[in-house]
Amino acid sequence: MTWTTRQRSEFGGLAVIAAGKGPRLLLIHGVGLRAEAWNAQIEELSENFEIIAPDLPGHGDSSLLSSPAKLADYSDSLARLLDRPTVVAGHSLGALIALDLASRHSNRVQGVAALNAIFRRSEEAWQAVKERAAGLNGVSIADPSATLTRWFGGEPSPARDACKAWLLSVNPQGYQTAYRVFAEEDGPADEALRCLNCPALFLTGELEPNSTPSMSRAMAELAPMGQVQVIDGAAHMMPMTHAREVNTALRRFVEGCQT
Repeated sequence: MTWTTRQRSEFGGLAVIAAGKGPRLLLIHGVGLRAEAWNAQIEELSENFEIIAPDLPGHGDSSLLSSPAKLADYSDSLARLLDRPTVVAGHSLGALIALDLASRHSNRVQGVAALNAIFRRSEEAWQAVKERAAGLNGVSIADPSATLTRWFGGEPSPARDACKAWLLSVNPQGYQTAYRVFAEEDGPADEALRCLNCPALFLTGELEPNSTPSMSRAMAELAPMGQVQVIDGAAHMMPMTHAREVNTALRRFVEGCQT
């Protein structure tokens, strides 16, 4: 799989990759990355679906949000892309944005897939993410080494190299703003999950230490139409490292949301 840059269109301050025709699937990446993190999904799933993959505000070629920002600011910036019924899928911070979209813009969301979403962090995890957020100055690029080790371990790979390049080229202010939002969040409110009126897939990796399988199961139990899937041998960057399994899960989910 290659992670080369794709052509974008501009939509109200957002840079957007669009491909394919059919039922619409909106793909939302995580902190520090860009829309190409979904390249494996864009390449395969665009055969059957219309794929819309934006750069988050302050990432890639998208404009910055005003700082400080809240999760709803990211959700509202992407809501303009929901001009027809859409299945929304997000990864990491993108999963929290996707769930917020499904909750606050429910009339336009057919289904929501939350990949590697956090839910009720442990005190240790909470402290660690807050310390990382406090260490960002919004001016210089943060050393990505520790992040890459959390995501990929110590083994080299094309996916790791791609993420390193994106983390080294991201707008420092955009990264700081997004990471602070991520650090402040503890997952969707229980009541928001109980009130979801669309199918909801909670998908994570067996080896994910922060967005754990137990978190996904807990969210799925609260959502009326919740379902959970844990991918064997996968960790945080499973859309890149376990693309086949993720693509199969997303394909089945989007098709199920059309019935």
